Amino acid sequence: MDYNKLTSEEERVILHKGTEAPYTGEYLNNKREGVYVCRRCNAPLYNSSDKFDSHCGWPSFDDEIKGAVTRVPDADGMRTEIICNNCGAHLGHVFLNEGFTDKETRHCVNSISLKFIPEQNKMIKKAYFASGCFWGTEYYFMKAKGVAHTSVGFMGGHVDNPSYEQVCQKNTGHLETTEVEYDISKTSYEDLVKLFFETHDFTQTNGQGPDIGPQYLSCIFYADENEKEIAEKYIKTLENKGYKVATMLKQLSTFWKAEDYHQQYYEHKGTSPYCHVYKKIF
Repeated sequence: MDYNKLTSEEERVILHKGTEAPYTGEYLNNKREGVYVCRRCNAPLYNSSDKFDSHCGWPSFDDEIKGAVTRVPDADGMRTEIICNNCGAHLGHVFLNEGFTDKETRHCVNSISLKFIPEQNKMIKKAYFASGCFWGTEYYFMKAKGVAHTSVGFMGGHVDNPSYEQVCQKNTGHLETTEVEYDISKTSYEDLVKLFFETHDFTQTNGQGPDIGPQYLSCIFYADENEKEIAEKYIKTLENKGYKVATMLKQLSTFWKAEDYHQQYYEHKGTSPYCHVYKKIF
C-alpha cells in the first residue's frame, strides 16, 4: 500500500509511537466542521461533532468513526494505545470513565497524526493580512465576530514552502501572514480590513513595534478587484485623517502555512500580544 510521505517529526510520532508536546498541536483548538483523517494513509478516523475540549493539551474525541480505530495494550503495560485500523499509524491513547462526556471516553490524539478535511461551506471565504508578527495579528482576528478559523504562515516570497527559520533570515521575500476564514453571513471583508488597521501601526515602515525586518511589514493581500477597492478606500480614509499609511497592497499568492507551534500561539500561551494593541479608528 502506498502511504503519504512523512517528515522526520511525523515519523517519530506516527511510526515510532512518540508524543507531540502538549498545547502545540495544530488541531487542539480547531472548531471547524469536517472530518479528521489519518496523516499516513488518509483513512477517515474522527468526525468533528465528536471532538471536545478536555483541557489536556491534545485534541480529544469521545467517539471514532466505526471501525476506524483499533485499541491495543500500550508497551508501558498500563495505558491503551489507539492506532489507525487501516495502516497501524500511532494516534495516541484512549481513556475511559473520566466524566468529560456522556460517552465516558476520551481519545487523546496527536494532531500530527491527523489531517483535517473541512466541510465545504459556501458562506466561508478567506482573507489574508500581514501586520507584523503573525502571532499578534492572529490574536485579534481569531476573536473577531464571524471568524470561523485562522492560520498563520507566509506569503509574497520567492521560496516554496519556507520554514520560519528561513523567513527570519530576511531573504526569502515572505511576509508573516494570517489567513482568516470568515462567514459572510456574520461579518464582511470590510469589517476585517477595519480591524486590520485598528490593531497595528500601519504607519511604521520598517516592521512592527520592536520587530524589525522585511517579514514584518504591513500588507493586505487581495484576491480580486473588489477586495483591492475596499482596501484602497480605507487607506484613503486614513490619509484624509492625516495618517501616512505604509501598508502595501499585493495580489494574493501562495499561502505557506507555518509550523504547528506557531498556530494560535497566544491561545496556547494564555497571554496577549506585546506588539499589537487595539485602537478604534473608524
